[in-house]
Amino acid sequence: MRILLFTGKGGVGKTTLAAATGAALAARGRKTLVVSTDPAHSLGDAFGRTLGAEPSEVDALLSAVQIDSRTLVDTTWHRLRAELQTALSGAGLDTLDAEELTVLPGVDELLALTEVRGLAEDGRWETIVVDCGPTAETLRLLALPEAVSGYLPRVFNRRVTDSVRRLGAHLDGLRALLTEPSVTTVRLVLTPERVVVAEARRTLSSLALRGIAVDGLIANRLMPAPGFWRGGAASWLRTRRTQQDAVLAELAAAGFEAVSRVEHRAVEPVGLPALLEIAAELYRGGDPLDGDGTPVTPLLRVRPAPAGYTLRIAIPLGRDTEVDLARVDDDLAITVDGFRRLIALPESLRPCRITGAESDADGLVVSLAGNRGRG
Repeated sequence: MRILLFTGKGGVGKTTLAAATGAALAARGRKTLVVSTDPAHSLGDAFGRTLGAEPSEVDALLSAVQIDSRTLVDTTWHRLRAELQTALSGAGLDTLDAEELTVLPGVDELLALTEVRGLAEDGRWETIVVDCGPTAETLRLLALPEAVSGYLPRVFNRRVTDSVRRLGAHLDGLRALLTEPSVTTVRLVLTPERVVVAEARRTLSSLALRGIAVDGLIANRLMPAPGFWRGGAASWLRTRRTQQDAVLAELAAAGFEAVSRVEHRAVEPVGLPALLEIAAELYRGGDPLDGDGTPVTPLLRVRPAPAGYTLRIAIPLGRDTEVDLARVDDDLAITVDGFRRLIALPESLRPCRITGAESDADGLVVSLAGNRGRG
């Protein structure tokens, strides 16, 4: 089973590229399901089909579904919430307290992710391609399993009921699914504009902090190559393409050279033939599951150093990135541009103290001093 998550800033064309990838995988003989968790639900428009909340066949080996997270909130979460309220009331909390403790912000995104996991465990498909919402929604979606599973023990303390334990175990399972790079990877879609690229780089940092692998960057909607320029629009097209090439050159200089490219179409790509044409340009005859060929870098790598250890953290950092490091008990707290993550330190590093940090093209290198014979 492989799961590919497509995300990016709103309007960059991730839905089209997710649909094109699903179509290409099915054309290569893999039974594939394309799932939309985007509240905008434009996946059906890309396929030129009407899609519902249950998987429906688009082609021989290709199915698609649009998850309605609001309906899930009204059904699945309503039942679980009622069960939790009953359990908590029995643990000594009054009805009002129990009701307040079972209100979880972002539960609709959480249930959408739960539905994706259920579809993956269904066994009918070899590959699931997920058209996620815009970047901010996706980051909330991917952060929820970790955030909520960490939140439950603190809130419920020793009064953790069977219902809460089951929910916590379920969230841990979601987190394990997301952070297993042999199963789940992200394709980050951008357009060659400085504002979009800046957000994409912040997204890369946030995903790296959460241990979620990104195996492909896709620059979409490039102006066509010069050979297609005709008439009075040629000057405008030349200027626009030059600007786009400059943005991509800046991205390459920052260490992101392996960026797949897809040119803008004059006509909106709708239907399987148009989507397969896009996939041919995107993957250039290769296997869509291979991404851009860049190996997944582990989030953490530890190496001995004369005074202790160096800890490499694979987080893409820009020149203007704000980074803060701190020790919280046995964890290293990393805050990058407002995104915070507690990383459990390996046992050998827990007695150490932070003595310095620097960044390079591969991420952040933290120096720690301590007795290498301990732990």
